[in-house]
Amino acid sequence: MITVALAKGALLKDSVARFAAAGLDFSAVLDKDNRQLMLPTPCGRARALLVRNGDVPTYVAYGQAQLGVVGYDVLKEHQLPVAQLVDLGFGGCRMAVAVKASSGYERAADLPPHCRVASKFTHCAREYFDQLDLPVELVHLNGSVELGPITGMSEAIVDLVATGRTLRENGLVAIEDLFHTTARLVGHPLSMRLDDGSLSSIVEAVRTVSNAAGAAA
Repeated sequence: MITVALAKGALLKDSVARFAAAGLDFSAVLDKDNRQLMLPTPCGRARALLVRNGDVPTYVAYGQAQLGVVGYDVLKEHQLPVAQLVDLGFGGCRMAVAVKASSGYERAADLPPHCRVASKFTHCAREYFDQLDLPVELVHLNGSVELGPITGMSEAIVDLVATGRTLRENGLVAIEDLFHTTARLVGHPLSMRLDDGSLSSIVEAVRTVSNAAGAAA
């Protein structure tokens, strides 16, 4: 049986819809009364693991799931050995540097050397500021990074931005983008190499559906 790691939260509904269009019914994970973390499809061909977004590449890298759906931001942050198979196109947002709107900073390079930058994505932030040759002190936060500049703990944050509403409501503004991120279908490299065709048929079905969705958009 093929195991697919699905991320709880914002990506789940679109992930289930994409697999449904490709012939796998994981709709049971959307049931509000469901408390199971591993659910088989009605056809018995596959099962879903319901995990946190940040854990998807870990389950795939260690082979507990042959396939998974996760944001590119998580892949770039964790750098685990998984195969990126299909850009699914949904869940789009950007990784950005943001500061207080009243700060006067217009681009990341305006930040003072050795200032503090708060982020959940410290690897991505470090890579970005190293490319700018701007030394900063990174402060790892697991949530509400907007409080960094608000409280004065940090000059800036690096975080995901979708509509920008949360930034605006907290007096912050994005000044520079690091990269754009969307949901990706990933696979366990060894499982893909040893595949008897069952994995590749799912991947190709998902790719076909995703390409069609992209063309329609």
